[in-house]
Formats: sequence, C-alpha cells, structure tokens
Amino acid sequence: MSKRAVLEVIALDVEDAVAAQAGGADRLELVTDMAADGLTPSPRTVAAIRRAVDLPLRVMLRLADGFAAGDVGRLAGVAEEMRAAGAEEFVLGFLHADGTVDLDAVERVVGALDGCRWTFHRAIDRAADRDALRKQLDGLPGLDTYLTAGAADGVDAGLPTLVREAGLRGEPGYEQQLLVGGGLRLDHVPALRGAGIEAFHIGGAARPEGWRGPVSAEAVARWREVLDG
Repeated sequence: MSKRAVLEVIALDVEDAVAAQAGGADRLELVTDMAADGLTPSPRTVAAIRRAVDLPLRVMLRLADGFAAGDVGRLAGVAEEMRAAGAEEFVLGFLHADGTVDLDAVERVVGALDGCRWTFHRAIDRAADRDALRKQLDGLPGLDTYLTAGAADGVDAGLPTLVREAGLRGEPGYEQQLLVGGGLRLDHVPALRGAGIEAFHIGGAARPEGWRGPVSAEAVARWREVLDG
C-alpha cells in the first residue's frame, strides 16, 4: 500500500480550520477572498488559526487577482509580517503576461521567507511552458510542492498531464510533491492514486453550502476515508 495521502484544505477562518482538523486534514492553506481565487489573509487571522489548531499552515502570498506579482516589495514585507504572526510555510507563484515565470519576483519573495517551505500554486496551470517553469524554479530554497490541476480548466482536462508528471518524479525540476487541486472530485482519486500521486487539495469540496458556508468536518472526513482507501 502506498503511504498515507496528504489532504490539504482551504481555510478562511478559525471555524474552517477547526472543522478541517476535526475531519482529518493534514494541512491547511490559509487565504481570504475566494472571489479573487484566494488572496493573503490578515496577520490577525493567521495568528488566530495558529492558536486554534496544531496542523501545518501554508499562507497565501498574493495581493490581487491574477498571476502578476504586483508590488514585490510589499509582498516581501507581507511575508515577514506573516512569519511574525506564526506562519512557517507559504504558497506563491507569479507569471509575466506572456505566461513565463516571473523569476525575479519569486526569488525576492522567497528571499524574505528565509528557507521556509513553500508551494508554487496553480499559476503553473497558466504557464506557457510547464516544464520550462519547473526547470527555472529548480533549486530555489524551500520549494517542495506544486499545486496543480494539470490544466487551467481543472483536473478533468489535466488528468493526463498529472499522470505524466507523476511519472517524472525525481527528475530535474520534478523532485517536488504534486498537490492536486482545482475541480478535484472524489471520483478522480483512484486514477490519481494509481499514478502514485500522494497529495490532494480541496476548497469548495469541503463546503456543502458553497463558499458562503463553512468547512464541514463531515465532508473532510469523507475525503479522508476515500484517500485512506
């Protein structure tokens, strides 16, 4: 049997975080404003969630909708504020308008993280060349995960890409864990697990009432049960 899969759940507040932990989540991604696909939460929220649960937390570093870095100096400052609030792991990813990775912005923000572990998020699904992006980021300190659906349109479209990339694990640019999220459903899990994928990311799937409602511990527990097979 392959090792226990990682289940990461998006949390917007303390209530979400507590429910996700109760349901069996392994890690939380902390964001605000899902109408903009998830922006940086407040340091106060991060600190409150840090006190409420003992799960690893990955905090989003993103100031505006889209994949442009924006004010990189401000982003680096926000990263430092988050670390002061108790954050030790992060999520980020910046592209130029042509779909190439904004390496300057990524390197500057990663410099402010000072070795903290981080995920390059679904900006990879909008990249002009996924393989080139991975090779450009290869070796950056702390990068241990790619959050991806395999395609901009979600896991249904991206499944072949995810299976292919899982098969490249360990090659240059492919040492990081694949964390699958973006239109992910329970019925995708058998094929993904069969390909050797060991990490899964859910947002709306943990919320029976949609984004206006809280995370449901029962919904998270159902994912835990299926992942544990």
